[in-house]
Amino acid sequence: MNFGLSEEQQMIIETTRAFVENELFPHEAEVERTGVLRHDLMKEISKKAVEAGLYAANMPEDVGGAGLDTLTWLLYEKELGKANYALHWNCVARPSNILLACTPEQREKYLFPCIRAEKHDCQAMTEPGSGSDLRSMKAFAKADGSDYVLNGTKHFISHADVADFAIVWVATGEEDTPRGKKKLITAFLVDKGTPGFTVREGYRNVSHRGYNNMILEFDDCRLPASQILGEVHKGFEVAGKWLGATRLQVASTCLGRAERALGHAISYAAERKQFGQQIGKFQGISFKLADMSMELKAAELLTREAAWKYDQGTVTEADMSMAKLKASEVLAMIADEAIQIHGGMGLMDELPLERIWRDARVERIWEGTSEIQRHIISRELLRPHGA
Repeated sequence: MNFGLSEEQQMIIETTRAFVENELFPHEAEVERTGVLRHDLMKEISKKAVEAGLYAANMPEDVGGAGLDTLTWLLYEKELGKANYALHWNCVARPSNILLACTPEQREKYLFPCIRAEKHDCQAMTEPGSGSDLRSMKAFAKADGSDYVLNGTKHFISHADVADFAIVWVATGEEDTPRGKKKLITAFLVDKGTPGFTVREGYRNVSHRGYNNMILEFDDCRLPASQILGEVHKGFEVAGKWLGATRLQVASTCLGRAERALGHAISYAAERKQFGQQIGKFQGISFKLADMSMELKAAELLTREAAWKYDQGTVTEADMSMAKLKASEVLAMIADEAIQIHGGMGLMDELPLERIWRDARVERIWEGTSEIQRHIISRELLRPHGA
């Protein structure tokens, strides 16, 4: 593994960083204060992102994306992750890679418009009561002639308020396994405005203001079979093929915010004076900075290694879980310590630290909780021993 970055990677980092600082940071205070990302502002920034070549950069070149390898894509994600989540996710959108599973007709209707910033997608998996146990989902689709009729509820669906369609995962049957019956899952593409499909306001939460979660309800929502993404009963196979790197994406955006928080802590420790000297000279502060820097480097190395192995085809589930787990927990630690170093000022909204601290909390929950990541890691360790 080469730890050096190429000239192209450095250029992408610098271009993305400049865009974040010039186009996203100036609007953070408004979004944080109001809890709303204005639609006109979202469109304005999206247009600039398209012109800068930063929009849909996660997609392959042959469909109109930037064609970045996984490591370069994650370096780009790290820079975007420094900004308010609503601003970087909704304005510099990265359409779900699962749309690459679309048929040629579906690509024209869904994939390509998302890459051109004409449409937004959202993923609808989680349900009330199911959490991380996706096979316990109660939402189902029943075949009716050549159509399918969807019923059920999804919640915690991120950015469904700005999405034009949802990728909805529902049960379509059952199979017998050594552990009993398990549900067969199918993914459907469901447009807003489809009869029987309702998007409701979600829950208020402490993390990521302006980036909203919504409740999706399906009441005899009829869809033609042409709206199936992939194959019937093969939803998990489609997800496994196209959604594997999402944990690395979360890890990278966590690294970006952690680096921003650490930067503020270092600057403050070097400038603030108490008892006639810079507070950074006190071991109580300097040791914190050392630990913060060391943990951030460890998380970044885990993430970069997993990205490199992903492109080599050797990455394991444990590799990606370790990266996501470490980065999300390091972000929480660094955000907390950065506020401690700043004292009372760290909690004021003049600085981004209180936001980074609040936003950090959700990272240990979504895309698989810290407990789920530890389960994946330990399972991979024990499996060769028959445990």
